[in-house]
Amino acid sequence: MNLSFWLASTPDTSYPFLENDIKTDIAIIGGGFVGISCAYLLKKAGFNVVVLESDRIAKATSGHTTAKITSQHNLIYDKIIRQRGKEIAQQYADANETAIKEIKKIADENNIECDYVLQSAYVYTQEDKYIEQIEAETEAASSLGINAHFLGEIPLPLKIKAAVRFDNQAQFHPRKYLLGLASTICGNGCQIYEKSRVVDLEESLNYTLTTAQGKKVTAQKVIIASHYPFYNKSGFYFARIYPERTYIIAIKAKENYPGGMYINVEQPARSLRSQNSGLEELILVVGDNHKTGQGEDTSLHYKALVEFAQQIFTVEDIPFRWSTQDCMTLDGLPYVGCYISDTPSLYVATGFGKWGITNSMAAAMILRDLIVEGSSPWQEAFNPSRQTILASSKNFVIENLNVAKHLVNGKVEGIIADSLENTEIKPGEGKIVKIDGNRIGAFRDNQNKLHFVDTTCTHMGCELNWNSAEQSWDCPCHGSRFSYDGEVLEGPAVYPLTSEKETKTLSKLFKEEF
Repeated sequence: MNLSFWLASTPDTSYPFLENDIKTDIAIIGGGFVGISCAYLLKKAGFNVVVLESDRIAKATSGHTTAKITSQHNLIYDKIIRQRGKEIAQQYADANETAIKEIKKIADENNIECDYVLQSAYVYTQEDKYIEQIEAETEAASSLGINAHFLGEIPLPLKIKAAVRFDNQAQFHPRKYLLGLASTICGNGCQIYEKSRVVDLEESLNYTLTTAQGKKVTAQKVIIASHYPFYNKSGFYFARIYPERTYIIAIKAKENYPGGMYINVEQPARSLRSQNSGLEELILVVGDNHKTGQGEDTSLHYKALVEFAQQIFTVEDIPFRWSTQDCMTLDGLPYVGCYISDTPSLYVATGFGKWGITNSMAAAMILRDLIVEGSSPWQEAFNPSRQTILASSKNFVIENLNVAKHLVNGKVEGIIADSLENTEIKPGEGKIVKIDGNRIGAFRDNQNKLHFVDTTCTHMGCELNWNSAEQSWDCPCHGSRFSYDGEVLEGPAVYPLTSEKETKTLSKLFKEEF
């Protein structure tokens, strides 16, 4: 069974769902790290704020993170300097270094016990060809004021060629932090609503949001903090973001963990950090990334992480394992700010890559400053409407060809079956089958009951693939995920597979409705 340690070690939430039409100053779509942080900062600034969460707060990506609080985002600073200049790199470094301190400040001010521990963060390589890149990263980070050091060895029992260490980084328990922070938001005109999925956004003098239950929120300003933006009109975020799955196992080892947070340069990606469970020390082993809906047998990714862990530690138990989803941008930097350049009251925060904690806090501070002050010292680095650099333009073409491939291929794949009931599907197994030319997703539960869904994604019409590790239907185009019986697990889709809502297809991308 897949279970996140962060969710297993904290209580469930029970905020109310939206039962009536309401008005507010600022509506925030999404109750993850960005949404809760924005609500906290904007309430402090004197605004009435409403948070609308589709499920339960701090449960989706925020409840499945690695939870490193770090400005070390693999080899990024040398790349930013070369591609966008030192000023932009300085903004990015300052935003993330400030975010580290801000999280600690907020936790202390609100007496939130969240297992905050200072750590050093390491990027290492075991291959000669990356030594020069690590040297360049050390120099670049140091030039930006980051406490970075070049090393020939690390505390882990691994033979390495080179590493860079960032000091004064941190780790924490994300759910303890967010649940504590959320408890300060409600009251004085502010409220969190759970089980209140936003399915529509209308622009007029103000903004009107409509939930799946038909209730409406009228707001002067709106922040889309739903991880992957569900709103397709303008912005073309579906063409500028691609989702990736990452896998995590929490192990108990015979050996003591040496401290620190680690990630390698080469592929496959491997990341390590520890976490005190209250009774014992857990080691989080992370990696094996692949595009959502495009992996092979996803259970093999957990196996690969176990094999890696066994190379370093004597693994005694694996009490937890889970996966998460990251939104990747074309140039590696998040999109934070006005949704498009001419929507000064509609904001977005997305595309945090593998570094969602510090980038989320930075995003919340940027959006607070844009709303309160009209500007932010870091806004240019994160601007969603920034000019696309040459490398990004190339990636844009690649990603859209990838989407098109999966849209077309998905229409013709599947096992030909004469009868759904007689299809060979084992309990706990899902398959694509073809009946009379129709592509159907079939899943057999442990009670031997078959569940059928239309495998056309309700977001934009791509065909879904079965994720065996998570027992979900995943979209290879934009990362939407559905349960075996069609309920939305992860956006940008807002309608279940059983919905009669017309599916948007890629042929409509450039029509006026988008």
